[in-house]
Amino acid sequence: MLPPPAHGGYAAMSTQRTLFDAEPAAWELDDQAQAVVATIVFPDLPDKEYHYAVPSELADRVRAGVRVRVPLGRGDRATTGYCVDVRTRQIGQRRLKDVRSVVDDEPLLSPAMLRLTRWMAEHYLCPLGQVLETVLPAGVRQKAGIRTELILSVPQPVLAQLSALKLPKKQAAVLDELARRQPLTLGVLAQSVGCTMAPIAALRKKGLIVAQTRRVRSLPREAPAPPTEAHLEMNPDQSQALDAILELLRAQKHGTVLLHGVTGSGKTEVYIQAIEEVRRYGRQAIVLVPEISLTPQTKQRFKARFGNVAVLHSHLSDSERSAQWDQIARGEVSVVIGARSAVFAPTPHLGLIVMDEEHESTFKQQTAPRYHARDVALYRAQAEDVPLVLGSATPSLESWQQAIDEHYRMISLPKRVFDRPLPLVGTIDLRNEPSVRRWKGAISRPLATAMEKTLADGGQVILLLNRRGYSTHIQCPSCGHVVRCPSCDLALTHHRAGDVALCHYCDYQIPSPPACPECQFAGIRYSGLGTQRLEAEVQSRFPQYACLRMDTDSMQKPGSHEKALAEFRDGKVRILLGTQMIAKGLDFPEVTLVGVVNADTILHLPDFRAAERTCQLIVQVAGRTGRGPRGGRVLVQSFAPDHPAIRAAAEHNYEGFARQELPARKALGYPPFTRMVRIVVRGRQVVHVQAFARQIRERLREEAAKLPEAALRVLGPAPCPFPKLRGDYRFHLQAQGPDGEVVRGVVERATAELPKADEVQWIVDVDPLDML
Repeated sequence: MLPPPAHGGYAAMSTQRTLFDAEPAAWELDDQAQAVVATIVFPDLPDKEYHYAVPSELADRVRAGVRVRVPLGRGDRATTGYCVDVRTRQIGQRRLKDVRSVVDDEPLLSPAMLRLTRWMAEHYLCPLGQVLETVLPAGVRQKAGIRTELILSVPQPVLAQLSALKLPKKQAAVLDELARRQPLTLGVLAQSVGCTMAPIAALRKKGLIVAQTRRVRSLPREAPAPPTEAHLEMNPDQSQALDAILELLRAQKHGTVLLHGVTGSGKTEVYIQAIEEVRRYGRQAIVLVPEISLTPQTKQRFKARFGNVAVLHSHLSDSERSAQWDQIARGEVSVVIGARSAVFAPTPHLGLIVMDEEHESTFKQQTAPRYHARDVALYRAQAEDVPLVLGSATPSLESWQQAIDEHYRMISLPKRVFDRPLPLVGTIDLRNEPSVRRWKGAISRPLATAMEKTLADGGQVILLLNRRGYSTHIQCPSCGHVVRCPSCDLALTHHRAGDVALCHYCDYQIPSPPACPECQFAGIRYSGLGTQRLEAEVQSRFPQYACLRMDTDSMQKPGSHEKALAEFRDGKVRILLGTQMIAKGLDFPEVTLVGVVNADTILHLPDFRAAERTCQLIVQVAGRTGRGPRGGRVLVQSFAPDHPAIRAAAEHNYEGFARQELPARKALGYPPFTRMVRIVVRGRQVVHVQAFARQIRERLREEAAKLPEAALRVLGPAPCPFPKLRGDYRFHLQAQGPDGEVVRGVVERATAELPKADEVQWIVDVDPLDML
C-alpha cells in the first residue's frame, strides 16, 4: 500500500521491472508520467516540503529562489511560498496542484544562498521557511522603495507621419516634445511643455501616445563620500598578517585566519589592504562588525578608502535596506560592511569575508533561527572557496581552540602601531575602600584622584559600568520586601527619568514607590548602582567638566549615537560614561584614562563563559586609552581583583587566561571541547512546564541509550537562572557531546514527535551563548 501524500499535491509512485518483464501495461505508463515540479516551503507552516506542478505558461518564470502563489490545503487557500527547487519528476497517476502565479521577476536568492539556507535549517534545527524569512530582509520581500510610474512614448507609425498631423497647438507641442525626448514620465512631459494633463490625455485617447508602466526604485540620498585616503604604512607584524591572507587570495582557495592582535595593533588596516586586493580581482568583500561597533567612525574609514560602500545595519529603513541589497546583488558595490545579518549579503562575486571582534556575543541571534554569524560565515566561505578572516584582541575560546587544533591559522599582532605602549592597568580592591563599602559613592578615592589629574592635564576620561538605570533594586529595610516585576520575578530597576521602577526584560513599570508596598515603611531603600546614578555622582564631583552618558536608555533617538561620539571627539565632552557600547569601536587619542567602575557585574553570573566575558570586556575597554602620543592608564575596581580573569586582563595576558581556562572547560565537559544544544520550555503553569521538560528528558535519554557510552550527556531539566520571564515559568535542559552532529541528531529525533501542548512552548538553541 502506498503511503499517503505528505504535502499539498500527491506522492510519486514507482514500479521496478527486470529485463525479462513484458512491455509495460497502460496503467504502468500512466504511473510513470512526468511533469515539471516545483518544491515549495512556507515560512509559517511545519518543516515540510510541498510539491506543485508548474504550468507551461509559467515554465520560464518559476525558478529556485523566487516566491510563488499556490493553492494550499483542502480549501485551496492562495498562499505565498518559496520555491527552493524545480525539476522534472515522476508524478504517478494523480495530479498535482498547479502553481498559480510568480511573485518575483528574478530569484531573490542564488543557488549558493539556497544551499546555505538549507544547511542553516539542518544545523540549527529550524524550519527552512523560517530561515528564508530571516535571510531575506523584510524590505526586500516587500519591495520597499519601489514604485510604479507611467512612461509615455510615440509609436513608430505616428512618428512617420508626424508632420502631416493637424492638432491643436498644445497637443502638437506635447507630441513634438515627446517625439524628441521619448520616453518620458507623465510629470516630466507636462512640466517640459508647461501644460496640464488634458492635452496628454487627449493624445492618448487618439492613440497618438502610448503608455507603459514600469517599476522604479526611490534611492535614498547618499551622504557625500569623504576624500579618498591612501594606504597607511604597515609594520612587520601587519605585513606578515596581510601576506597570510594574500596567499589564500592568490591561490583562490579557502582558509581561515585568526588575527589575534592587541587593541590598537592595526587590524583594520590589514583588513583594508586585503580588501583592496580583492577589489583588484573584480570581487566583493563582506566585513562583519558587532552592531555596537558600527560607528560613524568605522563607516567613514571604509568609505574614505573604497568610496561606494554598502552599509547594512538595524537602523536602516526598509527602503534603504532594499536599495542596498539591490546594489550588492548587481555587483555595483565591492565592499559590504554590516552587523550580523550582513553575512547574507547577496554578493555575486564574493572574494573575502572579514569578521572583526569575532568574540562578540551579538553575532549570535537570540530568535529562531538562532544562528551564529561566525559559523554561517565559515560555511559560506568554505562553500564559495574564499578566505575567512576572524579578528579580535580577545578571541572566543572556541576559535582559540580551533587554532590550537590547526583548523585555523593564528597570526599575532603583539604590538601597537608606532610601537606605542599598552596602557598600564591597575586594580583597586573595593574591599579596602571604606567610602565604597559605606556607599559614599561608586568612584573610589584612587579613581577620583586619577580623574582629577587627567582632566586637569586636558585629557579625556571613559568610565564603564555595564548596568543601566539609577538603582538596580528597591528594598524595604524594615520587612525585607524587594519590589519585583510580577511577570518576571526580577527586581525592578529605578530610573530617574520619569521616576519609575522598570523591568528591563518585559518593560513593566510602576511609579517609584515612596514607601514599602508591603508594610508601608517610609524609609524604603534604593540600592545598587546603574549608569544614571554614576552620571549623577560624576556631575556632582566634577561639575566643571561636561559629562555624557551612553546606554540604551539615552541613545534611543535616531542619530543620538553619532551626535554623542562627535561631541566627545571634538572635546566638547570630557567624561564619557556608559555600558559596554562605549567599550568597543572607539579610537580617541585624547582619552588618557579609562575607569572600570565595577568589573564584577558579569563575573559571578551562573554561566560557564562568565570569566571569559569579564576578561574580554576589561581588555576591550582598556584598549580605548593610550592610542595617542600621551599614553594612557586604566583603573579597574573590583571586589575580586585576584580573580584569574581580572588578573589576566590587567596584565594584557589573554593568552595566559586561555591557557588556564581551557583545561577547566575540558575537565567539566564544556565547549569548546563539547558541542551543546539547550532546550528551554516555558509556560504559565509551572507544573505543566516541568512535566513537559521531563518528557523531553526521557526522550533524550532513550535516544542517548542507543549510542556508545559517553557520546551524549543530558542535564536537567532545572529552572533557568531567570526562572520566570514575561509571565512564563522557564525550565531548561542541555544535551552535550563531543560530536555536534550526533548531539543535534539526538535532539532532532527526540523532539520530532513531541505531542502538541497548548499550555507550553519550547525552543531549541544549538551552540547557545545565552545560558540565563
